[in-house]
Amino acid sequence: MLTLFKKIFTWWNQDTIGTKIKTVFFGKFVGKDSFGNKYYESKKGKRWVIYSNEVDASKIPVEWYSWIHFTPNKIEKTHEFKKYSWQKNHQSNLTGTDKAYYPNKNNDSDKKKYKVWKN
Repeated sequence: MLTLFKKIFTWWNQDTIGTKIKTVFFGKFVGKDSFGNKYYESKKGKRWVIYSNEVDASKIPVEWYSWIHFTPNKIEKTHEFKKYSWQKNHQSNLTGTDKAYYPNKNNDSDKKKYKVWKN
């Protein structure tokens, strides 16, 4: 019962009932990315994504980012993105997590690279 209540009234736990109904009646499935996110488009041209897990806009990979924002490029036609050996896989925003980057993360001491002038 609580899961149904969450599905009806909360949008941050994936798609709501309203989004699901709109997707069934008006959405045309366009594709799916490597994270399991599903992309849809209406007949009028509106585009949306249904996330596989937690809703976070930074979880859209580069090959779908341009499509969702109506930015034309050569990837949009096939949604196949050729990655080179030196490129890293897409990673969502890690701010606020244990894996977030900040300088001197592994260095316990506060070493400064400069000296303060004294009078």
